[in-house]
Amino acid sequence: MIPTLSDLHERARERLEAPVYDFIAGGAGGETALRENEAAFRRLALLPRVLRGAADRDLSVTLCGDRLAMPVLVSPTAFHRLVHPRGETATARATAAAGTVLVTGMAATVPVAEVTAAARAVDPEAAVWFQLYPQPEPEVTAELVRRAERAGCSALVVTVDSPVFGRRERDARHGFDDLPDGLAAENMRGLPGADGDRPRAIAMSAALSWDDVRRLRALTRLPVLLKGVLHPEDARLAVAEGIDGLLVSNHGGRQLDAAPASVEALPAVVAAVAGRVPVLLDGGVRRGSDVAVALALGASAVGVGRPVLWGLAADGEDGVRYVLELLRAEFDHVLALCGGSGTADLGPDLVVARGSVRTGEGG
Repeated sequence: MIPTLSDLHERARERLEAPVYDFIAGGAGGETALRENEAAFRRLALLPRVLRGAADRDLSVTLCGDRLAMPVLVSPTAFHRLVHPRGETATARATAAAGTVLVTGMAATVPVAEVTAAARAVDPEAAVWFQLYPQPEPEVTAELVRRAERAGCSALVVTVDSPVFGRRERDARHGFDDLPDGLAAENMRGLPGADGDRPRAIAMSAALSWDDVRRLRALTRLPVLLKGVLHPEDARLAVAEGIDGLLVSNHGGRQLDAAPASVEALPAVVAAVAGRVPVLLDGGVRRGSDVAVALALGASAVGVGRPVLWGLAADGEDGVRYVLELLRAEFDHVLALCGGSGTADLGPDLVVARGSVRTGEGG
């Protein structure tokens, strides 16, 4: 039997303590947005083309100057050492071996310099991006940017959908509001205003604005992508501000439970951007067919978050590698069945709502 992502999910559930599993698996509020991220993909179908002469297929894409072997990258998720002792180090090695990008989180339990070193021990050209929550104190944000640059990160992914923390009922039931002893958000150590070597808490601020994004962009020459954009007008503003890319995301359903599924918001953002910058998507991607649907609707690539943690919990570095290779194989298979030889062959004409296709008269 070929293990599916669902199989790895169940294996991870069996191995993790309930509070840790629920921290990873849970969403905000009643978890409607969490469920809808996957359900929205199930409401869409692919209308394949045939006889297209696509015996050879190229899955690679280039984003922000980095070449990915497939249009799937690893989205930022927090605290990998909660699920495996090697944490982000194992994730980085597996992602580098798969030839794609790891977006390592500001809330990682391994510091960014060690994450990039682990990736480049596998592939000297491995690309690692750094996810950042802008902090209320500009000097703290500036130091985090400098650390990412010194570590060799090749892009910054700025999360903009978190003016406040999401209300996560599973965590509240367990009283899960801090990391166990021995684990910390290691990127938050030694920052301005910190108490000795103790890590600062990651702060959210509803006062953050486009002015903060402008200041951040002035700090660095790295490409800057915004993560958490759902409204097309925000996409237009981002392009006008010179942002280098967007990641359509509802934060895995962990912030605003009333938000739409990421894939539902994707087409309007793609239309607003009009090809001026790459648009990525994360949230609910569980199959190679989901990757194909997202690309057909205009995404340049997709990110996966929870499945990577399932693989890490189930089998460490090998589990993460399996997740990425499974999605690669499934996507290649779907691309072949749709008559495509590359990602550019997937367009919106291939996506239909399930139940909307009717046969001709007498069919």
